[in-house]
Amino acid sequence: MKAWRLTGFGLDSLKLQDVPDPSPGEGEVLVQVHAVALNYRDKLLVDGDYNPRLEFPITQGADACGRVVGLGHGTSRFRLGDRVLTHYATHWVDGPAQGKESLYSLGNVYQGALAKYLVLREQALVNAPAHLSDEEAATLPCAGVTAWQALVEKGNLQPNDTVLLQGTGGVSLFGLQIAHAMGATTIVTSSSEIKLQGAQGLGADSTVNYRRTPDWEKEVLALTQKRGVDQILEVVGGENLARSVRALRPEGQISIIGVLEAADARLPLFTTIQKLAVIRGISTGPRVALERFIRHYEDWGLHPVVDAIYEFNDTVAAYRHLEQGPLGKVVIRIA
Repeated sequence: MKAWRLTGFGLDSLKLQDVPDPSPGEGEVLVQVHAVALNYRDKLLVDGDYNPRLEFPITQGADACGRVVGLGHGTSRFRLGDRVLTHYATHWVDGPAQGKESLYSLGNVYQGALAKYLVLREQALVNAPAHLSDEEAATLPCAGVTAWQALVEKGNLQPNDTVLLQGTGGVSLFGLQIAHAMGATTIVTSSSEIKLQGAQGLGADSTVNYRRTPDWEKEVLALTQKRGVDQILEVVGGENLARSVRALRPEGQISIIGVLEAADARLPLFTTIQKLAVIRGISTGPRVALERFIRHYEDWGLHPVVDAIYEFNDTVAAYRHLEQGPLGKVVIRIA
């Protein structure tokens, strides 16, 4: 079968190659892959910034939607023909992560989903939502569950909360949809007026252009009558984290889900202590959190924002599109 494999770091090393057809072993499921959604993490993997010790060659892609076409001995969760999604953290089923469970992902530790077929442990799959197309459904596993884990599972989001979403990447847009659906007030920051307009179309109550307003936290405080926000999805890192602390209400929460600017940060510790701020890292969530997120997403009748869909042979072009910072997800159609 054909698979897009990384043979070294750099996009020029992403190659379409022939690999053996997989077959399911005990407790495993064979999936015909229909669509794969890209995450910013996929760019970092190719660039060598996510896992410098990546072992080559390795098939890329983690978030996929497909159909079950084979079952290994001892499987019980799925039947032939079921539409399924991959779960990003393949070994993290429920409860707190033990060890490095949240790091065991496709295209990184295991062979990825950018292939015609994929074999996974049945515990690493969930049922796809019926109301979404394959291309839409493929966007949910990593970005969707990360936003859900931050705001709901850990953040205990309430209808009267105010949530600050930084940027318009996949996690932030899912966070916006979740917060809006649950009745929270939402504020979105971006350097692009076009993207801020897109966020308003998804339910953003207020927007802040941080290029025009570098001290964006002051505007956020003004929007909240100096109270501050209840939750922040922090995606930038570096000096931005200090601004997030200043924009927070007392006992508010910051979920760090990205480091677009810098992996290190300096905190105003006195302000952090004064505000009793809660700062936590969020890499993703367990499978049961993904299943809860999907149930709510179906109940709300929501659809993810898909910026572009590429064909399987145009995967490199899809990665280049991802590099441009799209509004929404970039998806690759496979079957």
